[in-house]
Amino acid sequence: MSTSTNTNTFKRLIREEIARKVANDIPDGSYVNLGIGIPTLISKCLPAGRDVILHSENGILGMGPGPADGTVDPSLLNASKEPVSLLPGASICDHSMSFAMMRGGHLDVSVLGAFQVASNGDLANWDTGAPDAIPAVGGAMDLVAGAKQVVVVMEHTTKDGQPKIVEQCTYPLTGAGVVDRIYTDCAVIDVTPDGLVVRSMVDGLTFEQLQAMTGAPLRRD
Repeated sequence: MSTSTNTNTFKRLIREEIARKVANDIPDGSYVNLGIGIPTLISKCLPAGRDVILHSENGILGMGPGPADGTVDPSLLNASKEPVSLLPGASICDHSMSFAMMRGGHLDVSVLGAFQVASNGDLANWDTGAPDAIPAVGGAMDLVAGAKQVVVVMEHTTKDGQPKIVEQCTYPLTGAGVVDRIYTDCAVIDVTPDGLVVRSMVDGLTFEQLQAMTGAPLRRD
């Protein structure tokens, strides 16, 4: 990892701002699964009038955000156990049907969090190997194997400043070579056959600063 002496200051995006960036980029007509964490915020950030059909692996197709009036139906929860609503035309099915949608290539986009993403698109998002960690893969392996596009949303570095975008994952993989695009609190980066390509950065951040926070080589768009 390179270092930089550039003293430019920049402000990282907060979680809701990252989610809004992803929401604005999802094409109309897409069938989308939202993972745990930052991805769940996307349902609240979709622009008005956007025709995006949200899927939850516990068996909801046509999921909406949490009830605006705060009235919670305990039988309507997403895979993160958060209250949701049903949009007109929504349907509910059992786990076997829901996972058939995931595994059968019927989802256009899967949005997940990550512990690490490698420069070749390898994804590690279910276990850090820490002694007190509770491994929880859920349906992540099915989602990354079956979705037409895999998008990762995460902070660019760990709390102690270590890069989460790396040359090679050191945590157990969720999927090999599956990630297409990465949204972080600092940048939007595409995973391409020619390496990691930076599509955009937050205001005030230089390419040199971004590279210094990243554990794999970056290219400019």
